[in-house]
Amino acid sequence: MTLDSYTTLLEDWVSAFYIRIGIHTPDDLQIETIADRCNIIVLYEPVKSHCIANDFIRIIVVNSTLSMAEQREQFFHELCHILRHEGTQGDIPRPFRDLQEWDAVHFTKYAAIPSHMLQYIRLEGDVVQDMKERFKVTANLCSQRLQQIQNRLHSVYSA
Repeated sequence: MTLDSYTTLLEDWVSAFYIRIGIHTPDDLQIETIADRCNIIVLYEPVKSHCIANDFIRIIVVNSTLSMAEQREQFFHELCHILRHEGTQGDIPRPFRDLQEWDAVHFTKYAAIPSHMLQYIRLEGDVVQDMKERFKVTANLCSQRLQQIQNRLHSVYSA
């Protein structure tokens, strides 16, 4: 059994998307590469991260005052909104907006550390530090992702 043996539908969706656009290794997980392959313009400004998407243009604005790791996480969050959500959040009912945010939070974890790349994680030593360096995201996101993986493996072995 491998770390990627038990995945969610959203994890599978993210990995299939990445594979389709040629993102196979942690080194491929570059904002510019992903944006280019998705025809998305990325701007770095000292404002709250957000996205703008319609039939003509797709833009992700990333808060330039954040650390590089936080900027990557914000990019993945906004990428989810562009790829998976329609409409302007301010125009939709609160429950749908909450659902979109829930989706974007989970998408961010899977987009930052995709299941098809779990093979690159070293399982000895400081695993979170290794994940942080390899995937260039915050230790908090790495801890959350590692906890998800461990919980799944534990539930499989306890069943």
